[in-house]
Amino acid sequence: AEQGATHVLGTPTHWRRALMSPAIKKISPRYVRLSGEIADQAILDGLRAAFPQAGISHAFASTEAGVAFEVSDGLAGFPAAYVGETRDGVEMKVEDGSLRIRSPRTASRYIGGDMPLADKDGFVDNGDMVERRGDRYVFTGRRGGIINIGGQKVHPEEIEAVINRHPLVRMSLVRPKRSPITGAVVVADVVLKSGDDDAEAVKGDILTFCRDALPLHKVPAAISVVPALDVAASGKLARR
Repeated sequence: AEQGATHVLGTPTHWRRALMSPAIKKISPRYVRLSGEIADQAILDGLRAAFPQAGISHAFASTEAGVAFEVSDGLAGFPAAYVGETRDGVEMKVEDGSLRIRSPRTASRYIGGDMPLADKDGFVDNGDMVERRGDRYVFTGRRGGIINIGGQKVHPEEIEAVINRHPLVRMSLVRPKRSPITGAVVVADVVLKSGDDDAEAVKGDILTFCRDALPLHKVPAAISVVPALDVAASGKLARR
């Protein structure tokens, strides 16, 4: 606000934390951009409410291949028509549920390593998993972050996207907890928009909210209300 910033960029986690501050009302950017993590509908709606006059976009990029695309229609995910098209020199395809990119900006190699960046056709697989829903693809999570619950695979980001839609939740982190029966269950840590709410009542309401929106094996076994979530230096949620 002091510097009169008009264009502000950050991860979805940066923006969730910013929206928790009363000082957010001191800025009125013309352009807001999210990247680095999945931008779910809750954070996009929250930013639209905070900055009704701003252009709001979320971009998908990777370290290896650079920016693949930017979406500015206010909706999570991206149009299915993007797959198979060439946009700004970038091509995308979905194979085995993962989004793969062929770009003129792809790096040549990893320093000190012999592992190829791209496949024989030049596509880079970053392990970002997507699912088609109607005329849109939505990001479900990272291949390496899957939680195995009794043989059923769960992406924590998919559950977080549901929890974050709850009107009293600002942000959440879903993680595995060992179970002697299923090997693992999911539990969730949530930060509420207001610290004045009855935590026990809110936890019960969030669980009901999840049961209405998710298959049983994806419903958290427990909810914990926490004052804050750990954030890595990259601005992303710190996932163990």
